[in-house]
Amino acid sequence: MHWYEKLNQYFPVEEMKSKEHLESLLKERSDIYHKDEGPHHVLMYAELEDFIFIDYLFVSKDARGQGLGHKLLDKLKEKKKAIILEVEPVDYDDTDTEKRLKFYKREGFEHAVSIGYARRSLATNEINEMEILYWAPEHESEDLIFESMKKTYELIHTYNDHKFYGASYQPVDEVLKKDDERDGDVLKDL
Repeated sequence: MHWYEKLNQYFPVEEMKSKEHLESLLKERSDIYHKDEGPHHVLMYAELEDFIFIDYLFVSKDARGQGLGHKLLDKLKEKKKAIILEVEPVDYDDTDTEKRLKFYKREGFEHAVSIGYARRSLATNEINEMEILYWAPEHESEDLIFESMKKTYELIHTYNDHKFYGASYQPVDEVLKKDDERDGDVLKDL
C-alpha cells in the first residue's frame, strides 16, 4: 500500500493534508520536510534549525507494541532538538486517542498547556482543536514551542494551500493562541 494511503486510512480527514500537498513539500521543501518509510511505518516530519515537527507518525497495527514508534522517536531525539507534534484531545469513543497520548507521555513528551490550537478544516469546514505536545532536551520554554508552532503552521501547514485546496487556511494568529492562564494538562491523569 502506498504511504499516503496508510496515512489517509489512519488519520481523520480534517487532519490530513492532500497527497499533492505532501508530495510538493517533499519535493519543493526537501531541505526541511522529510519522509521516513518502512514496511510498518510512515513518519513525516520537518526539521528546522532549532526544532523538529512531527507531521504524521503511523505505525501499522501489526507492529504496535514492538518498540518501532520508540525507535523512530529515539532517532529524532538523537538530534538534540525540541520535538513538537499535534494530537487530538482524548475521545473516549476512540480508544486510539488515549493510547496515543499514553505513548507520548511514556516517551517523555509534555503538554504545552498554554498553547491553544483551533483551525477550520478546509475538508469539513469544522473547527478542529488540537493539543500540542513537545519533548524538550534543553527544557525549552513553551514560548519557544509556541514560536516554533507558528513557524510550522506558516512553512508546512499553509504551504501553497490555495493551490492545493482552492482556499486558504486562517492566518496563524487566528489558529494559535498563547494563554498562560489556560489549564488542563491532557497527560496529567494518564
